[in-house]
This record gives sequence, structure tokens and C-alpha cells, in this order.
Amino acid sequence: MENNSDKKDYVIRLDKARKKRSKNDYKKILIVGGAGVLFAAVIIAGGASAIRNHKTAPVGPATASDASPSDAVDSLEASAREDGKSPEEIKKEAKERERVISSYKELGIVKATGYLNVRKEPGTDADVIGKLQGDGACEILEKTDQEWYKISSGGIEGYIHSEYVLTGNEAKKKAEDLVKLRAIIQADSMNIRQEPSKSSNPVGQALINERYEVLGQTDGWIQIASGYLSSEYVKLEYSLNEARKLDLKAMVFNYYKNIGISDVDNYLNVREEPNENGKIIAKMPSKAAGNILETTDDGWYKIQSGSITGYVKSDYILTGQAAKDEALQVAELMAIVNTDMLNARSEPTTESKIWTQVSNNERYPVLKQIDGWVEIELEEDSNAYVSSDFVDVRYALPQAIKFSPLEEKSNAQTSARTQMVNYALQYLGNPYVWGGTSLTKGADCSGFTMSIYSKFGIGLPHYSGAQSNMGKSITSAEMKPGDLLFYANSRGTVNHVAMYIGNGQIVHAASRRSGIKISTWNYRKPVKIRNIIGN
Repeated sequence: MENNSDKKDYVIRLDKARKKRSKNDYKKILIVGGAGVLFAAVIIAGGASAIRNHKTAPVGPATASDASPSDAVDSLEASAREDGKSPEEIKKEAKERERVISSYKELGIVKATGYLNVRKEPGTDADVIGKLQGDGACEILEKTDQEWYKISSGGIEGYIHSEYVLTGNEAKKKAEDLVKLRAIIQADSMNIRQEPSKSSNPVGQALINERYEVLGQTDGWIQIASGYLSSEYVKLEYSLNEARKLDLKAMVFNYYKNIGISDVDNYLNVREEPNENGKIIAKMPSKAAGNILETTDDGWYKIQSGSITGYVKSDYILTGQAAKDEALQVAELMAIVNTDMLNARSEPTTESKIWTQVSNNERYPVLKQIDGWVEIELEEDSNAYVSSDFVDVRYALPQAIKFSPLEEKSNAQTSARTQMVNYALQYLGNPYVWGGTSLTKGADCSGFTMSIYSKFGIGLPHYSGAQSNMGKSITSAEMKPGDLLFYANSRGTVNHVAMYIGNGQIVHAASRRSGIKISTWNYRKPVKIRNIIGN
């Protein structure tokens, strides 16, 4: 807020400026301070003059006939009244502006209307890793021979096309009007909320190093154009806008050259050959993605999804923009394990109890990221923390699961187990419902196994802990299709059950998020394995 002495000094200086209007020799009048910077420049008589207001876009040089000295002073006075800034505040911001611009050794300013792609390598075929919005700033590290600049901006190093970048004095001049007070994100990610309250609905996500112009501050919250940020995880600083990492969901497209999405409610068969009699080698879950490699003349796509390459009916695959639109709706933030076995803990600290382990290449929904730890969902109401050093956290799409139906053998007992498994697999993709026993409308984990066993004349209680005490204890080496595997919570209490289906896989009602699904048997470490069927 202004004080009286500031106002008095300000009026005296403006009065002196008015008295000089009739003279031919005008000097530059500079007033600095507040949340923006106002320049009124009047060059020696007959020369060029330009008036810039911090609320407007920069303008080009004006001739003497474009603006008179009187106009300059009137504009300066009007802007000062509008801003309500003290001279000290304006002077402080002027220094910040100078500091920001001089912090770039070789400044570049994007002149694109929308945004400019930042690519991993210098070429239009290279992966997009970020984007620089129009008027965004970067440090130019290197100029290549192919009309590309290697740049650093917003914590990203990559390449942008030089055609759309201002450099040198032109960039510095442009930058004068672009320095703003911004909130710079310090956490890996944080919510942008609709209102300044932790209970308010999230309306977006802000990622580390992103910069947002500050519109206001109130009680520990920063107001930005799209909502509110908690001041706990941001740094306030005068700065230019810089690059942002590519929208994390959009980054899934870097993994697919010609994306196809399975357009089925449950699972789509992947076959060894492009015909209905081809051997089933895998299943694509609903909305799973793959690269379309070939199109046959009779309505099949050769597709690669995860480690699986095979054929699917083209009638059940979305392609082109429809596939991309669907992918952005479906992509989930996943933790993909990149070590053989990873300890999972009850709390995000190495002092916390290791209560299970998760296996290599498994994908788990991410619930939270904090200080080097990732909270993942194992099943419904069963979460754990893993070290972020041993998982890749990124948005990902479902992919094909290796699977072949069991062939019925002549042995009656083997045939019964095979029939049980193949019967259970009919309900893949159906919903998880806590307390449910319906294979079509919804079941929980023990309701699912109870209903499958009931079909074959074996009664089970509707509780995983009770089921885990039935039958005979066996090892993983002794497992046969139809046997049950049990998993425990952090207290060591059995809280989940799944059925072994052969080939190192299980089928289980996992969670509301995924429904009835196929997983590897050691997607986390089981505490019991039971043979309830018999030999």
C-alpha cells in the first residue's frame, strides 16, 4: 500500500514532467514497482517514442506523430492510478525484470501462437517430450545444422525448430513485458483445486517445474487462471514462463506408431493366425492398446501389444483419432516394476514393515507419490508403498495378456480342473462388487471363487480367510489349475483369494477399478496355496 510521502513525491515528479511538455528536449521518465512494470519513454525531439503498459502486448516503434510527450505523461499517470503501486514496489519489480532477463546467457522466446513441441532429438519424427507455449522462454544451448535449437527450459532439455524462436535483442525486448510473478511447482505433482481448500474438487494437475502466473494469494493458497494451488508446494518468483513436460497422458502415444484400441466390454481374443480357427495365444482386455503392424484383406489386424504379436478382428479395434481419443480417456498413472522382486511396505519409509513383495514388469495403479515413494493399489482396499527407484511411473494403457485355454485331457480329474478354469474365464472383465457373488452382475474375490466352485459341486464359505483353511496346503511347484492362492494384508491376515489357471497365471476379482482379471500368480507374494479339489 502507498504511504503519504510516497504520494507527495510522486505528484511532484509528475508535475515537473508536465512542465517539460513545451520543451523540445525530453528525457526518459521511468517509474518502477508493483506487480507490473510501466515504461514511458520519450526520445529526443523528432525521434521515435514508444509507450509500453505492462498489461498490454508489446508494440513496435512509434514516430513523433504517433504519440506526443503529453500523451506519454498522461498514459503514465493513468496507468499509475490504475495500478495503485508505490514507487518502491515498481522499482523492485524493475530490478527483478532485469535480473530475470540477464539470467539467460542466450535467451529464446517462442513466437508461436499456440505452443511449440520440444522433441527428444532434432527432427519432426523424434518423440515429443514437452511443449513451450507462445511467449515461453528457453536457454539456447546449441544451434544445429538442421535448423534446430537444443534448449533447456522448465527442467527439460530437448530440441525446438528455430523458425519459431526470437533470439538476441529481439528476444530481450519481447521478454520485458513477459516477466510476471509466478508460482513454480516444487512437488512431483500436485492438485489444482476449484476453490482454496483441500476439500475442494481437483480441476487439474500441476507438475514439477511448471510455472503459473499468480493472480492472487489468500490464506496459504495461490490463485492461478485455472484454480488454486497450495502455497506449501510452490515457490513464488518473478520469472518468464518456461516449457512444460508433455501432458503425461499424451505421452502414451510415444509408445505407439499406429495405435489400435480394443473396443470390447471384456476381453478380445488374440490368435496365432488371421482366422476364427486360429489358436488363441492371448487376450486383450477392454481398452487395451497395441501397434497395428498389418491389415489383411479379410478383416484382420496383425497387432503387437506388450510382448504379444498376433491377429485380432478389425471390427473390434478402434484406430486413428477415435483410438487416440479413447486412449486419453483410459490411460492411468501406473507404477511398472523394473526389478526382479520389490519390497512393498506399509508406510513410505525404509523403517516400515515389509509385508509383501511385487514382481518384475507388473503394473499397479498409482494412488500417491511422496518423497521417493509410490503408493500402489494391489487389490480392493489393499495398498502398499514401494520405492520410486525401482518403478517407472507413467501413464499407461492396458496391454495383451499371454493366455491359451486349457485343453481337456482324457483323465477325468484333469478334465474337471480344466472345465472349472475355462468356466471361470468366461467372466473376465465383469465387475467387482464388495460382498457380491454374481459372476455377471458382480462379485468380490471370495464370492467369485465360491460361485465357481459351487458350479462344480464344491461348497466354499464366502470369506477368503475361511477358504484358506480348507483342503491341503501345497507349494507353488505343486499348483494345478483350479487351486486357490491366498494373499495377506499388512497385518498378516488373509484378505484376498485367486484361482490358478495354469501357465503361471491366476484369475481373480481384484478391485472396482479392474474387475475380474488375469494376473501372474506372484504379482504379489501369496501366503498360502491350497488344493481343495483333490488329486
